[in-house]
Amino acid sequence: MLHLYDAPRAPSPRRVRIFLAEKGITVPTTALDLGKGEQFSAEYRAINPGCTLPALVLPDGRVIANSHAICRYFEGTHPEPPLMGRDPVEQAQIEQWTHQIEEQGYQAAATFLRHTRPAFAERSIPGVRGGFPQIAALGDHAKRLLTRLLASADTQLSAHRFLTGETFTMADIALLIALDFGKRMEVERPAHVQRWYVEVSARPSAQA
Repeated sequence: MLHLYDAPRAPSPRRVRIFLAEKGITVPTTALDLGKGEQFSAEYRAINPGCTLPALVLPDGRVIANSHAICRYFEGTHPEPPLMGRDPVEQAQIEQWTHQIEEQGYQAAATFLRHTRPAFAERSIPGVRGGFPQIAALGDHAKRLLTRLLASADTQLSAHRFLTGETFTMADIALLIALDFGKRMEVERPAHVQRWYVEVSARPSAQA
């Protein structure tokens, strides 16, 4: 039986939850409390030595410990509705946007959080308890990256309902996660991005 290890307050696990909700898939789940450091327990280290979440344990015991890889697995096992494209062109476009969002949106939000919030002093990378000090200047750099991404997304959304056309896809999930994760950055959303954000935030899956 499949089993998913989740963290209710973390953005990467939420990406998987939204993806599963859009697919109508239910998976047995164990939620870990990151605030209590449960991701560093010996029990979870045996599942994912990297101590990050989410992690999906397959029926044969193998583990997928990356949110995008987990979504890719479920796209293959449950192809409808397609969230990663129906043909090579759609797949490439969705992958292109998702990659851009990860680099300029999600990672920017993670960088801002881990290099500006006192709670992450000495642990500016995930999966470690200490030894990686913050670099304050990276906070401003992260905000500039997100601003650049939103300008590009706004141009795209001026001509399309969703990022890659008229259908909600993995790219839209990625941008929603990045924007919610990056709210502390207080970067203004352009008009078309804001229109899109209101619509996708109202989808039932966004509450997963």
